[in-house]
Amino acid sequence: MEISVFGASGFVGSRFCALHPGEAHAVARDAVSPAHDQILYLVSTTHNYHVYDDLQIDIDTNLKHLMRVLEHCRERDFTLNFVSSWFVYGTHVELPAKESAICNPRGFYAITKKCAEDLLVSFCRTFGKKYRILRLSGVYGPGDRFSKRKNALQYMIQRLVRNEPVELYAAGTPVRDYLYVDDVARALRLCMDRAPLGEITNVGSGVPARLGDLIHYCRDRLGSKSAITSVEPPEFHRSVQAHDFWLDVSRLESLGFEPRVGLHEGLDRVMDALVAAENTAAAPR
Repeated sequence: MEISVFGASGFVGSRFCALHPGEAHAVARDAVSPAHDQILYLVSTTHNYHVYDDLQIDIDTNLKHLMRVLEHCRERDFTLNFVSSWFVYGTHVELPAKESAICNPRGFYAITKKCAEDLLVSFCRTFGKKYRILRLSGVYGPGDRFSKRKNALQYMIQRLVRNEPVELYAAGTPVRDYLYVDDVARALRLCMDRAPLGEITNVGSGVPARLGDLIHYCRDRLGSKSAITSVEPPEFHRSVQAHDFWLDVSRLESLGFEPRVGLHEGLDRVMDALVAAENTAAAPR
């Protein structure tokens, strides 16, 4: 299988390409025409906070670019594997979230991701094209360009490495579903082989993990001197993100998927990579 990967420069896309050489072919950043009939589409913004600085970026990135790609595929026989996000489920959904759940997304990122799903479905049904929707859980691993808004887990681990204070929302009680980036790449490839066409498949671990427990594990392993305090989440955060969230991954498991990297092993790899980066930055030149 040869696969045109849109968004190949991103965290998940670059790892997918690295793990599937010979199959995965990176599409240039601004290109809209795939070279192959199997498409993995990962072009996306990454958080809900652009509403404060750029009202157009989520629309331009998550919707307009996808429409340009679909326009170039109108006359082709293709399968578009669209990578979406757990954010589309919204703040009020029965847990673990099943693919059949009614979505109620909050925030520009989440809303435009769900809109992109719906537009893709409508296009493919109108023109008889094939698609899959693959909704990712939280993805983590070395090499991510994280921030306080995007991949907060690794942002806090970096602060632990630097012995800087760490603030946990709601005493670290929120629960999340995390899957190591290599396992995500493997799961996406498996879905392209085996997941049903025209349907949604959740891609995650299906294991709820309390954020505070993970941060305390990392602090202990690092021997960090960071002070960890509890703060109340800002109102905006509470309005756009669920307090607890994890996925039902029974469909993914039925395809034969099992994670290879456990959560603590994956966190160890993240910590080792961040420590090495700090040591390199501090070394005399």
